[in-house]
Amino acid sequence: MAAQRRRPRTTRGLKAPPVRCPLGGPRSVSGLIASTGHSGLHTVRRHAKVEGEVVNSIQTSFVSERMIDLIEAPVAFDRGAGAKWPGLQFLEEEANPILPAATLNARDLTQVLVDYRVPSLGRSIIELAMTVGPLVLLWALMWATLHIGYWLCLLLAVPTAGFLVRLFMIQHDCGHGAFFRRRGTNDWVGRVIGVLTFTPYDFWRRTHAAHHATSGNLDRRGMGDIDTLTVQEYLARSRWGRLRYRMYRHPVIMFGIGPAYLFFVQHRLPVGLMRSGWQPWLSTMATNAGIAAVVASMIWLVGVGPFLLVHLPIVLLAASIGVWLFYIQHQFEHTVWVGDGTWNLQEAALHGSSHYALPSPLRWFTANIGIHHIHHLCSRIPFYRLPLVLRDHPDLDGIGRLTLLESLRCVRLVLWDEDRQRLVSFSEARRHYALI
Repeated sequence: MAAQRRRPRTTRGLKAPPVRCPLGGPRSVSGLIASTGHSGLHTVRRHAKVEGEVVNSIQTSFVSERMIDLIEAPVAFDRGAGAKWPGLQFLEEEANPILPAATLNARDLTQVLVDYRVPSLGRSIIELAMTVGPLVLLWALMWATLHIGYWLCLLLAVPTAGFLVRLFMIQHDCGHGAFFRRRGTNDWVGRVIGVLTFTPYDFWRRTHAAHHATSGNLDRRGMGDIDTLTVQEYLARSRWGRLRYRMYRHPVIMFGIGPAYLFFVQHRLPVGLMRSGWQPWLSTMATNAGIAAVVASMIWLVGVGPFLLVHLPIVLLAASIGVWLFYIQHQFEHTVWVGDGTWNLQEAALHGSSHYALPSPLRWFTANIGIHHIHHLCSRIPFYRLPLVLRDHPDLDGIGRLTLLESLRCVRLVLWDEDRQRLVSFSEARRHYALI
């Protein structure tokens, strides 16, 4: 793959690293894209050709009349064609506007985002140590309190699960190439963490890239997202089909049984990429082997019963919290769902992702993942720099903002109403259409 280095302008005296394609090697965009009257802020839409199979790869790049700063290229795999992983070749296509002039200054935002994408090695190591250390200590404390009373052990499971969630968020940043500068460092740290979070890193990274590349696109649902039907699709289903969707969307299933199934069962196989070569299988099987080794070692140290009494509550609670966070990031009333013809990555990122304004302690435990609209705009920003974007650009603070109380009301929103362009509940759809 041809490589060309560019030196983007930066602010605050920070030196930006050469722009690199997340799949390896430096990458540049040739030529400048002309203005379309939206303050010179544009996006680059591309296709990726994977060994003869064309799949979508939409750049989350900020493009002005005089600067093109390539940020990343998440890949949405063509599941039907059985797309494979290596051999990506990018082809430039068209430019589309992403933000109106009244929202942000395009040039300033481009420069600030370039600054924010630079991870700090020291800060990343500290964040990792501040997460792993307390997680290990709390686990040991839970084991030590078993003889006092199991209620105390379960009470300690809450903060311990919080640290496990935070560890998963670090793995998430590694998957985006945001936690360390080197791709290899991100990958190997992510793989090791994946053993502790029961998540095969390389397999998950690919499905999550598909989520970023297709979020909010009605014609490309099905991988790395929460299953969401439109009202008309729901009406067209049989009675049994409607019942299954209602069961899937029930809070007990969605946030209780579902997360346990996802992390204990589904992640043990490369579901969704089972016919996409040996790499997804290697990722899942290697992770399974690592999990088996860790579990066997812990059972040898503390015994089967104590291990299960301590670890099961931690994993189950962390899994439910993780699924809840993923759910609320895109399942809110005024999210964005449109078809291929009108879908735009940056519009879907900014308006189809929520800003989950959690209290400070919860923001820390969730590694600022609630600032999800900024994360989707530029997923190469390390989580510890996301609040700085809101500080410098307060206009972004109110977009998709949800408080903790408001988020609880989103559980009932289960169908996308294409006529009214918002998520609705079963009862609201029934009243509106008088058909359900």
